[in-house]
Amino acid sequence: MDTELDRILADDYLDGLEVRSTAELREQRAECQAVETQVSYLRRMVQGRHDIVAGELARRDGGDAPSDVSDLVDRLPEILADRIHAPGPGRLPASMEPGELHGALADRLAEITGRVPIESPGDADHEALASAEHDLRELEAEVSRCRRQLFDRIDAVQAEITRRYREGVAKVDDLLARGDEA
Repeated sequence: MDTELDRILADDYLDGLEVRSTAELREQRAECQAVETQVSYLRRMVQGRHDIVAGELARRDGGDAPSDVSDLVDRLPEILADRIHAPGPGRLPASMEPGELHGALADRLAEITGRVPIESPGDADHEALASAEHDLRELEAEVSRCRRQLFDRIDAVQAEITRRYREGVAKVDDLLARGDEA
């Protein structure tokens, strides 16, 4: 994911949109959407792990003993409930298959959760939990920034495609004749 993400987020990625063919723009949009699907999935993985770690910290701060696996499973709906509805209108994913997560951001998630096993956060000491919560919060913010930048690129490419159809540069008949998707 790193190579594609770095290339898409590079300052010059959107240079020359107006001279690319409409087919190239569609490919570019699809590429951005595929990477965004991976980043969205990674973001959700980070958020879920953060919620579990933060839930364990809150439990302890409330005076309760560290939880065990069965208690964690019982509390998961409550722990994860605040992430059911995101703010804003949201976007439907272009694909439901994020593929295998790899790259620096996924490696950071693995490193953080390696310090505090997500299936048994009650086994970790308070300091390890607090450190993991902080690192997961920072990672989620970074992944969210990447995701917003990907949406900016998707929107810019889509705006150029839309402009072409609106101004008659691209024709819907050409799209239908090839069987491509808009």
